[in-house]
Amino acid sequence: MLNSLDFTKRLKKIIDFHNVSASNFADKINVPRSSISHILSGRNKPSLEFILKVIGTFEDVDINWLLFGSGNFPKTTPLPNQEKQVLKASDLTIENNIQLEKKTNSSPTSSIEKIVIFYMDGTFKDFSEKN
Repeated sequence: MLNSLDFTKRLKKIIDFHNVSASNFADKINVPRSSISHILSGRNKPSLEFILKVIGTFEDVDINWLLFGSGNFPKTTPLPNQEKQVLKASDLTIENNIQLEKKTNSSPTSSIEKIVIFYMDGTFKDFSEKN
């Protein structure tokens, strides 16, 4: 069962995290400003529509966290619009990594000495500049 007091605390945390006023928050989720006021004051409980608007607008809000306090806020999983970096086998050469290091403006005194790949069967392969 939803604990209204705890829900209100979590809603305030979202508002503070996104650094918006309660009025701006209402505008963002497209609900009347009075709805936010009534929920924050404890006068009304949130409707399902309200909850769905919150999680639909703020993708970093986990519904289980919002409703029950379980999970994390902000979500610990990457958001769909975040770019994921994929490491390909071709990226695993010392030469490519040294070039990448130069492109990212690393300290010229640091360099990669060795890369070790561990396989699920317990074996490994060692790549070093000397090979």
